[in-house]
Amino acid sequence: MKNFVRGVEFLSKVCGVVAALMIVVSVAVVCHMVWVRYVLEASSYWQTEFVTYLLIAATFVGSPYVLLTRGHVNVELLPMYMSSRPRLFLALIAYAIAFVFCIVIAWLGYELWLEAWDKHWYSETIWEVRLWIPYMAMPVGFGILSLQYLVDIFSLLTGRHAPFGIEEGS
Repeated sequence: MKNFVRGVEFLSKVCGVVAALMIVVSVAVVCHMVWVRYVLEASSYWQTEFVTYLLIAATFVGSPYVLLTRGHVNVELLPMYMSSRPRLFLALIAYAIAFVFCIVIAWLGYELWLEAWDKHWYSETIWEVRLWIPYMAMPVGFGILSLQYLVDIFSLLTGRHAPFGIEEGS
C-alpha cells in the first residue's frame, strides 16, 4: 500500500507540473494572438478556442495536485470545535462523499470522451477540433483525483494525516 500511496502522490505532482505547463502555453498563445491580430493585422482563428480548452484541461488535470498540497478551500470552523474522534468521522464522511462524486464525474467524463471518439465529433468552429482531445482531460483529471482521495482516506485511517490538518492538541 505504501508504494501505491507514493505512486499516486507522484502522479498528482506530475499533474501539477502538466497543469502549470498548460497555463504557460496558454499565456504564450494569448501573446501570439495579440501579436498576430494587432501588429500583423491578420486573422487568428484557433487561439481563443485552444486557450479555452487548455485552461479547462489545466483545471481538471491540476486538481489532484491541489488536493495533494491542500490548496483547495477548506472550511474548518466546525472541525476546530470538535474532539478528535468526531473530527476524524466528519473528515472520512467528507472525503468519502468527494471520492464518490469524483468517481461518478470520471465515469461520465469517460462516457462523453468515448462518445466523442466513436462518433468523430468536431467542434463547430472554423478550427474543427476533434472533441475527444479536450474531453479527455475530464476523465483523466477526475480519475487521478479519485485516486488521490483514496490515498487521503487511507492516510486518515492510518494516522498519516490529521483530519482537516488539525493536530490532536489544537
